[in-house]
Amino acid sequence: QVQLVESGGGLVQPGGSLRLSCAASGSTFTVYRFTYYAMGWYRQAPGKQRELVAAITSGSNTNYADSVKGRFTISRDNAKNTVYLQMNSLQPEDTAVYYCNADGRGAVVFPTSLRRDYWGQGTQVTVAS
Repeated sequence: QVQLVESGGGLVQPGGSLRLSCAASGSTFTVYRFTYYAMGWYRQAPGKQRELVAAITSGSNTNYADSVKGRFTISRDNAKNTVYLQMNSLQPEDTAVYYCNADGRGAVVFPTSLRRDYWGQGTQVTVAS
């Protein structure tokens, strides 16, 4: 139905930048546009719960966790079925596995079977000197 593949993670020094990408594909997009999905980036650090980092709606409204406001920017390219997370001024506390999420639960045009969310496999971001 929907597959999400993240890329762009890696090791970066404090103060550095990374850009994560999440490419969506699958049979759903033969019928429904990528724009119907609200997209989000989450992260999970060792021993901690998964938390929302940033989200962007189908109308491109955005919201961010307080800890990343002013440093991270989420964006989407609907023509490429891709969502991005630009991360600047990275700090060691940003170290985590970052997951992409596609949320179709609010898409009224979807049949019930498609009103669900999907997760990518995650990409590791490590901020260390």
